[in-house]
Amino acid sequence: MPAGSTYTPIATTTLGSAVRSYTFSSVPSSYTDLILVANGTSASPSDLGIILNGDTGNNYSATQIIGNGSSASSSRESNVGSAKVGTFYSSPIGNLIINIMNYSNSTTYKTILSRNNSPSNYTGAFVSLWRNTATVTSVQFYGNNDNLSIGTTLTLYGITAA
Repeated sequence: MPAGSTYTPIATTTLGSAVRSYTFSSVPSSYTDLILVANGTSASPSDLGIILNGDTGNNYSATQIIGNGSSASSSRESNVGSAKVGTFYSSPIGNLIINIMNYSNSTTYKTILSRNNSPSNYTGAFVSLWRNTATVTSVQFYGNNDNLSIGTTLTLYGITAA
């Protein structure tokens, strides 16, 4: 089945002002997975994260691998208050795709996979786990070190089981 027939736009926004975070609330539970696509910048390098259902307790863990064309690195975090998903820089526009797996399943923890690139800065892949079996009803996307810039676009898609 072609991807276009399984991706359903749930909500989209283009930021009209610089903000620290944006929340998709009232996420319907009628899909199997969610995809969040973000394209944007921040005034200075800013780590990006997501918080599910407003849970800022130490219920997340994350592993990342990044490279910049001349070197590579990896790191791991456990028992943190959000899922790290990438980094935006002041220039050029960065691209980010976040997959939230089995978000509507109420018997499993939620796995979050993301791919991020910022041309001339770096490319990274991230995997996080939210240790909670609740159905995801809200997704907060935020910049940890600086605001998300004006013009940043965020689109949330629902994925129907194929």
